[in-house]
Amino acid sequence: MSQSIIFDMDGTLFQTDKILEQSLEDTFNYLRSLHKWEGDTPIETYREIMGVPLPKVWETLMPHHSAEDRMETDVYFLNRLIENINSGKGDLYPNVKEIFMYLKEKNYSIYIASNGLQEYLEAIVRYYQLDTWVTKTFSIQQINTLHKSDLVQSILKKYGITNGAVVGDRLSDIQAAKDNGLTSIGCNFYFAQEDELSQADYVINDLAELRAILHKEQTK
Repeated sequence: MSQSIIFDMDGTLFQTDKILEQSLEDTFNYLRSLHKWEGDTPIETYREIMGVPLPKVWETLMPHHSAEDRMETDVYFLNRLIENINSGKGDLYPNVKEIFMYLKEKNYSIYIASNGLQEYLEAIVRYYQLDTWVTKTFSIQQINTLHKSDLVQSILKKYGITNGAVVGDRLSDIQAAKDNGLTSIGCNFYFAQEDELSQADYVINDLAELRAILHKEQTK
């Protein structure tokens, strides 16, 4: 296997749950103030679809609202997420920086491919100084199809990667690996679902477990 690992961001590197509920609550309070929402904040529904691109999120959460309302909501939500990141309310998962240091010592190239928006991803990378190890961070915004498989394919083409692994917590990550002939490593973290993880080549409960998996792959 070539020395390249592509990581998802939300639910894999970044503990999105620590800022998600507050940011979502703030957003729907904003909609209530505009008389554009009644009832509870659909947090459970959001959890069920966590990992899909944000345009799909708002289509699901706000099916009867206009495209303009969804776009305005998207902008407000993004701003709340970034503010919470910059306030230190989020956190990385355990051993993120440790495994990144290990990978760089072993001459792996590290990439991030996320369904998150570019500004949001940049805020996380900047706050936690992940660009110390990460070669490049890619957003689903860069792909017209909004498919994670296509985003991963674009990374492979850009950097001439022929073998490697995708590390993520949702089916889109696992499928992106399979569609591109890569090893799929599922993360059994906060947003993970058992039926999705069952389709991965490997499943980990801590990022530190990547050491053993990568060693195994190298010695095949």
